Amino acid sequence: MITEELLSTFRKKSDFVNYLKLHQQEYPSFKAALTKNIYENELLPLQAELVEFQRWVQKENKKIAIIFEGRDASGKGGTIKRFKEHLNPRAMRVVALNKPTEIEKSQWYFNRYIKELPNAGEIVFFDRSWYNRAVVEPVMGFCTPEQYQTFIIQVPEFEHMLYEAGTILIKFWFSVSKEEQQRRFEKRLNNPLKKWKFSPVDEKGQELWDDFTTYKNQMFSRTHNAFSPWVVIKANDKKQARLESIKYVLSLFDYENKGNNYKSILPDPNVVQRYFRNTIQLDR
Repeated sequence: MITEELLSTFRKKSDFVNYLKLHQQEYPSFKAALTKNIYENELLPLQAELVEFQRWVQKENKKIAIIFEGRDASGKGGTIKRFKEHLNPRAMRVVALNKPTEIEKSQWYFNRYIKELPNAGEIVFFDRSWYNRAVVEPVMGFCTPEQYQTFIIQVPEFEHMLYEAGTILIKFWFSVSKEEQQRRFEKRLNNPLKKWKFSPVDEKGQELWDDFTTYKNQMFSRTHNAFSPWVVIKANDKKQARLESIKYVLSLFDYENKGNNYKSILPDPNVVQRYFRNTIQLDR
């Protein structure tokens, strides 16, 4: 039992944390708190690195677009939140587009995304992207087979043009197991603050799991390339997925003051993997 006398022996927060680590069996309710403490102690210095990275992006007029894709409830929004939490909002944007308007439906599919692309010195986070047409739209019947085929042919060309124009495109796929997705759906529905996240597409997520898998695999095989590869994040552990995806982005660039806040910016290869046909995915 933790008494006042015991607490008085701790000189700093780390003394208390170390005590709990040594006595986890006696205080099982503290396990979650300890896990959160470890996570936050790692997240904050990584976010400080992101601040340095953003300064470099601004100084060097880089154009960075980071796409977050994955099944519903895979943790995309929560990860974006941790990426942008301490960044300068004047040099960063989050793009999460609604369904296209009637005018947009009559335009070239990529039109509405082009105007959202990063300007020089800016980072843009896409919470879903043009890849809606690669997986969600064909599975849910929101596009015709002809529209899907046109998209899947054009998207590598479109991304190659972005590459040639100096836009650095990072494509994440957050991979969760079917069981974990169901658990998160139930958690959303039981949380009055998160019920709004549960959509008709979510409702079909489990029922149409295999269809989503088929189109996801087609997307990977036809749109993964050297200039814009797919990076698969194993996301059953949300906190780990956030940390490792931040590390991955930081590891790609040699920005000023790199490593001043976090020494070893190398993602865990067991969590972060470039797509290959034999890549083990949780949402297979």
